[in-house]
Amino acid sequence: MKKEGIMAKFAETSIPAVFHNRVEQFGDRAIVAYKKDGVYTDVSWKEMGLMVRNLGYFLINKGIKPGDKVCLFSPNRYEWWVADLAILSIGAINVPIYATNSAEESRYIIDNSDAVMCFTATKEHTDKIVSVKSKLPNMKDIISFDPLDKPAGGMLELSTALKEGAKNPQEAEFDKRIRDIKSSEMATIIYTSGTTGNPKGVMLSHNNFFANVQQLYNVDPELFKRADELTFLSFLPLAHSFERTVGYYTPMSYGMKVYFAEDFSKIVENFQEVHPTCIVSVPRLFEKIHAGILTKVSGAPPVKKAMFNWAMGIAAANLPYICNDKQPTGFFGFKYRLADKLIFSKLRTALGMDKLEFGFSGGGPLSVSDAEFFLGMGIKVVEGFGLTETAPVTNANSPRKIKPGTVGPAIKDTISKIGEGGELLIKGPQVMMGYYKNEEATKEVFTKDGFFRTGDIGEIDEDGYLKITGRIKDLIVTSGGKNISPQNIENSLKASNFIEQVAVIGDNRKYLSALVVPAFPELESWAKEQGVNFSSRADLIKDPKVNELYAKEIEANMKDYARVEQIRKFTLLDKEWSQETDELTPTLKLKRRVINQKYKDAIEQMYPASTD
Repeated sequence: MKKEGIMAKFAETSIPAVFHNRVEQFGDRAIVAYKKDGVYTDVSWKEMGLMVRNLGYFLINKGIKPGDKVCLFSPNRYEWWVADLAILSIGAINVPIYATNSAEESRYIIDNSDAVMCFTATKEHTDKIVSVKSKLPNMKDIISFDPLDKPAGGMLELSTALKEGAKNPQEAEFDKRIRDIKSSEMATIIYTSGTTGNPKGVMLSHNNFFANVQQLYNVDPELFKRADELTFLSFLPLAHSFERTVGYYTPMSYGMKVYFAEDFSKIVENFQEVHPTCIVSVPRLFEKIHAGILTKVSGAPPVKKAMFNWAMGIAAANLPYICNDKQPTGFFGFKYRLADKLIFSKLRTALGMDKLEFGFSGGGPLSVSDAEFFLGMGIKVVEGFGLTETAPVTNANSPRKIKPGTVGPAIKDTISKIGEGGELLIKGPQVMMGYYKNEEATKEVFTKDGFFRTGDIGEIDEDGYLKITGRIKDLIVTSGGKNISPQNIENSLKASNFIEQVAVIGDNRKYLSALVVPAFPELESWAKEQGVNFSSRADLIKDPKVNELYAKEIEANMKDYARVEQIRKFTLLDKEWSQETDELTPTLKLKRRVINQKYKDAIEQMYPASTD
């Protein structure tokens, strides 16, 4: 990773060592940009480096020792980087908390991790920590990124901390601590979402991250050779290892510029402003964009609709070319270039994806239809796989060789194999140190020969490409004893333009049913065309025509499934699931236990006593 011609100040065996070397290398170049007063504002490497040092000096002066735990409770913003790099630089351990976590969830993480300090972002985050501080005897200080209304004892603003650090610099001690960091030492404790009990603290070392960054380089070395031309748009939570490794440590290590999105609701607007070359995303973004385009097309004049459908036919035929990094030739090449000029290029520009070279999707299954839609129109959306416990990436499609429907082959120095019951097993330098203060759970997830048990079910094809078919803990076992993975079914159902979210139900039942959240913009548009009168969404989903529509959509998208996998009954819901209402994790996965409990009555109505 070391750059030729650059005298490295630190041996590059840790993330902070890499960062401080790059500060020397890139100086006045922009490292990140954030929205301020409606305009993206750059922060240079030199500015970031100075802030990290001053905060590091402050932390040393406050008595933070190597190995101490410091929590970070904030959404994505450049101060997250500053705090993280300062914590790591002095040999301390960063314990991130999802910005959407409750006060009690945050209390558990701070308490379980033995954290002595917590960085907060907004008044909301600070208030949550203040409300539980009396239950946290080990935690002494709260440092807020935003200004504090009434700073109390043990509370400080980041700006003040930076000034205090600058007044009393500890440069020699700071540099010594960076040099003293061993790659095998713990860098962070990331707590899992805890959908089946209290969250577990995943211990990741500097080497876990460092190795994964280098492994990602090998997925597409040609891309990284142009790192100074590349820009990232950051919008997944930095508290999760996916964004942290792929969307933060990786671009930082190779000198790419990172823009911070405002929030997920403004993501399309931010795309249009930034025109990034690389993104890290979950399937949800691609699903919504795809569905939105199809909805607009459905309401377009017949000529435009026909032209779009013609172009989509060309896009489908182009898949063998783009998936193998080839340009179409001959007469077909002419047709594709024409379709690109008339349709695809305009779509890419409208979406702000006209410069996108690498869209990395993870955190859940990306449907083949969504993947092929973007690939066909010239946007390389590729799928990978990983877990928090693997820092996170273990498998990835290369932009040079893509197989939609798979998460790619194992990346460099990683072994993926299928074990008992179809479970995916992983071995590699990115695999975690273990679970914090939980030796029993650690032993349970490792085989005798050192492979990590992922809990995912998968298949590996003749080319080494992995296909994930489900999660062991999510498997539905019907009363007839059939094992069914709900994820694949849900993914197929979401191919419908009219379905936004879906949860398949059926554990210990005679048949499968589904809770369905409609794609309301599409449904409302259809209802108006069909003359369906409604005063609210709750009113709309009760209409017989609407329910008939969904019965047909479900049937159409289930035609390739076995009889036992068919959805026999469904219930439409009038409210979308979200993190705020607790049905989704911070990475937008379904909390099945929560959904089953919250919609217990609706579920029971789909299983009358006479038939179950």
